[in-house]
Amino acid sequence: MELMRLGEFGSERPVVRRDGAVFDLSGLTADITGDFLADGGLDRIAGALDSLSTVDPDGLRIGAPVAKPGAVICIGQNYAAHAAESGSTPPERPIIFFKHPNTVVGPNDDVLIPPGATKVDWEVELAVVIGKQARYLSSPEDALACVAGYTIGNDVSERALQIEQSGGQWSKGKSAETFNPLGPWLLPAAELPDPQKLGLRSWVNGEPRQDSNTVDMLFSVAQLVFDLSQYLVLDPGDVVNTGTPQGVALSGNYPFLKAGDVMELEIDQLGLQRQHLR
Repeated sequence: MELMRLGEFGSERPVVRRDGAVFDLSGLTADITGDFLADGGLDRIAGALDSLSTVDPDGLRIGAPVAKPGAVICIGQNYAAHAAESGSTPPERPIIFFKHPNTVVGPNDDVLIPPGATKVDWEVELAVVIGKQARYLSSPEDALACVAGYTIGNDVSERALQIEQSGGQWSKGKSAETFNPLGPWLLPAAELPDPQKLGLRSWVNGEPRQDSNTVDMLFSVAQLVFDLSQYLVLDPGDVVNTGTPQGVALSGNYPFLKAGDVMELEIDQLGLQRQHLR
């Protein structure tokens, strides 16, 4: 089953899609939130599917599949080839930075170029949604039990702000409004037992950019959730962007984005995003 939120920004309705049919979750929850996920929400959906009414999704905007995450934590240079194209050696420990939670928008919403920005870049990433608090976990083997599910994240970046005006950290270039399209759906972790076997791809104006697989991640999802839990508490509903593979504009092989461009991002089993730049 695929959890989604449909409707205008701020007024999305929670739904679940199964075998092509879309079912209304409003009778179970007002929204897909961290509290709902932590309180056995996925199990309640599975148990109620046969009694839910259907929804016609045609013409409805797709929102981010989780409402108002408390935190968006990102991992830098988690693919060796991307580290190399960035001019860096692969990190020995995960690199952590943050995006403002209000960067999260729907998977097909427009991405807004900040005033004066000239180096806007795309980054397809496997995004992890936390479903159970992760606090000082004992081992990576405990980590996946804290994951509610998976979706697609676009870690949009403004490289001049990230690097040239960073002040020693990256979040300046990561936190502009609309800089984290998320979705289209949340696939429960139980339906994706191995997140390290997913192809992920991106295109700009129909031309291929990134084409890799999560098997190439330097630090697996389990390792990342475990590692993060040693430094901070991950709460239900938090989003972890797990890093992007090679093929971004920062490499120097492609131009940076401009108004009118179209980004498309895809991950196996998790769907397709499509955003216009304006």
